[in-house]
Amino acid sequence: MIRLRQVEKRYADFQAVHPLDLDVEAGEVFGFLGLNGAGKTTTLRMLAGVLPPTAGTIEIDGRDLVKNPVEARRRMGFIPDRPYLYDKLTAREFLRFIGDVYGMAPATLDERVNAVLAAHALQDWGDALVESYSHGMKQRLVLCGALLHEPRLLIVDEPMVGLDPRGARQIKETFRTFAAEGRTVFLSTHTLAVAAEVCDRLAIIHRGRIAVMGTLQEVCANETLEDVFLRITGSVEA
Repeated sequence: MIRLRQVEKRYADFQAVHPLDLDVEAGEVFGFLGLNGAGKTTTLRMLAGVLPPTAGTIEIDGRDLVKNPVEARRRMGFIPDRPYLYDKLTAREFLRFIGDVYGMAPATLDERVNAVLAAHALQDWGDALVESYSHGMKQRLVLCGALLHEPRLLIVDEPMVGLDPRGARQIKETFRTFAAEGRTVFLSTHTLAVAAEVCDRLAIIHRGRIAVMGTLQEVCANETLEDVFLRITGSVEA
């Protein structure tokens, strides 16, 4: 589903991401961990097509993201760390706007809007202005927007920020269901417990390089994930 070859990002003399090779398969929830400034968000933005790589190739479901950006992006949903919502729209209006951007047929769009709202317990709030939503409801609406066009890949940057336990559990269940359907979740998070709970494989990036990658058992061996993370990063920040 994801294929990166020698992907890097430079800003003048600063190397944010060193040449990176990475394969993520269909049906996986893949966790991407690291400290602030380690290169996580830069990598996610390159994957999502928001930020062009300085060098290397990125393929999404067999489509080259640089050479064929529209087709590659049709196959993904992206939730950034600071998603933007139009507060003066209702949830249905917001989702219809997203569907129009993806060129969804009106009949299909209405059906999908109802389906994603119901799946994330927002059906009773579909005609309310987004500005009236709580933080958790807004997070769920953003997820609805990312899933609306039924992407093959979901790229998520810090999905659990500010969520109560019920909301966090619902989103984790969404990720596992998404992967069980043969699709892929690429998840960046600071929350080690979330990564340990939902990810099939994970990688820890440090100073723009992947320091370790594999299943939880392969990465941790006889340590906890927290111990591995702190040993690699040399920090108490998690």
